Amino acid sequence: MPVTLYGDKRPPADDRPTVQVTAVDWPVDEPTDPATSANPAGPATLAGAPGPTGRGRRPRRTRLLLAAGLTTAVLASVGGVSAWAYAGDVPRGTTVLGAELGGRSRADAARELRAELDRRNAALAAPLTVRVGEREGRIDPAAVGLSIDVDATVAAAAAAEAHAVQRLVGSRQVEPVVTVDVPRLDAELKKVVGDQGRAMTKAAITWKGTTPKVTYPKPSVAPDPERSAAVIRAGWLAGQPVDVPLVESHPATTAAEVDRLVAELARPAVAAPVRLSTERGSVSIPPQAIAKSLRFTSEKAGKLTPQVDVKRLRTALGDDLAKVEAPPKDATMKIAGGKPKIVPGRPGQQLDTSTLGAALLAVLPKTDGREVTGVLKPADPELTAEKLAGLGIKERVSTFTTRFTGGLSSARSQNIVTIAKDVDGTVVLPGETFSLNGHTGERGYAQGYRDAPVILDGKLVPGVGGGTSQFTTTIFNATYYAGLEDVEHKPHSYWFSRYPAVIESTIFWPNLDFKFRNNTEYGLLIDTSYTSSSVTVSIWSTKIWDSVKTEYSPRRNITTPKTIYLEPGPTCIPANGINGFTQDAYRVIKKDGKVVKREKFSWRYDAEPRYICGSRPS
Repeated sequence: MPVTLYGDKRPPADDRPTVQVTAVDWPVDEPTDPATSANPAGPATLAGAPGPTGRGRRPRRTRLLLAAGLTTAVLASVGGVSAWAYAGDVPRGTTVLGAELGGRSRADAARELRAELDRRNAALAAPLTVRVGEREGRIDPAAVGLSIDVDATVAAAAAAEAHAVQRLVGSRQVEPVVTVDVPRLDAELKKVVGDQGRAMTKAAITWKGTTPKVTYPKPSVAPDPERSAAVIRAGWLAGQPVDVPLVESHPATTAAEVDRLVAELARPAVAAPVRLSTERGSVSIPPQAIAKSLRFTSEKAGKLTPQVDVKRLRTALGDDLAKVEAPPKDATMKIAGGKPKIVPGRPGQQLDTSTLGAALLAVLPKTDGREVTGVLKPADPELTAEKLAGLGIKERVSTFTTRFTGGLSSARSQNIVTIAKDVDGTVVLPGETFSLNGHTGERGYAQGYRDAPVILDGKLVPGVGGGTSQFTTTIFNATYYAGLEDVEHKPHSYWFSRYPAVIESTIFWPNLDFKFRNNTEYGLLIDTSYTSSSVTVSIWSTKIWDSVKTEYSPRRNITTPKTIYLEPGPTCIPANGINGFTQDAYRVIKKDGKVVKREKFSWRYDAEPRYICGSRPS
């Protein structure tokens, strides 16, 4: 019967082949007795007794030992072949780019492969010819990150479980693992594409007043980044031009879907107002406000999605929301008895915008039942008394005063007072940038400003808001001497003796602004005050610097004014003329007795002409 031999013990559970050997009776020189041979399992055979011829047959033990010996020989042979095939991490006979990696450890295989790549460096670095559509170009492999990942390639070569037979006989070639920077490759291929390509035109629905305007979609024609990368990786090492396909990509929203959105949503949306009801009353949302807030956004794939922009809706409704909302009021601070005092704010009620947009979108396609219910929720002030108390506003760190003439009855003085009142009590949080234009908004007649002299096209003319530059200079100096960061300011074209040279600023809506940043860890309060002949701005916070002072350079490049005669009339404002000059001012900031900052400010003043309202003497 067949017997599977394992020698003295079973082999370990490794991947060496198991050899099966069957024990058989070996033939003898003389024929056996038929009577005996008819019963091969008889006692004589089993006992090893001599046969009728007198010559004993080989005992079963001998046959087993011979079989075992043969098995050992076979196993030794197979084991030797297996040991040869399995030497190292990489199976023998494995090559990559012609480099023999078989029988090596991973580290040795990596070194051998790198050496082969060094030998092929010139070929690998050579520009790659690519054909895209009808155009051909050359790409620098290094510029797009084309390279061979040595470690990944060696790992692929060592992963030989699927090649167990090849470990014993034969050989195999392993393709190198090629990497490429997909975005950089895509950018280079687009250069080759040139005007063959076309960017995707996404569907769009916009508004002109309350009329929807349509942009129909068009597909893009361009290389697909991932597909291009796969083609380049596969063809780089072949030494032949690589064909990169141009792919047409259609937007997710079709022209038919655009027409459907216009017919079923856009046009019905602005056909009539929508009533917004709350527990505090109701407000009508007119078609104009609906058109400003109904947006059709398109994502990367070109899918057009309608949504109501609640922020735009709030802006479009303006003061109408005051009928149903009670806005929260921030805590404020004022100076009382020479110390800052907190005035608590109060909570309010505002529309819950989280559901309003979806609710409004649901009723816009309807011709009747155009009503939505708005939910009012508590709204806390952004700046609470507790937060304000923790900002470190405790002492005056700087103050600056400028003087004016004409008393409080003049239009110019009134403009100075108006802007000073608007800014008074402003709190600037740590890291926040303050914009004077942003804080006051437009300074026109509706805001209480009057006509007063302003510089326009190099001469003084009446203009609404004249005099606000004096307040701008005052607040600029207050922040300057507080050591705060100057973000934006612009000195006047001409120097006026009521201002410090260089350290002054004009302002003009909306083009010229004054900005500073609170670059401290504390909050700050802007406190303003005025008299009949002066305006003062003080900054309250926590004092950081020992001192902030200005050092001036001598004036240079002095120019003298020329005389200009103007036609007399109400728009003509005479001027005595002022010399022009260039000067530097250095802000010197000290802390712990040492100069820690020295900042240079420079400006060139023009000579202000001497304007005479009258005819030139003959």
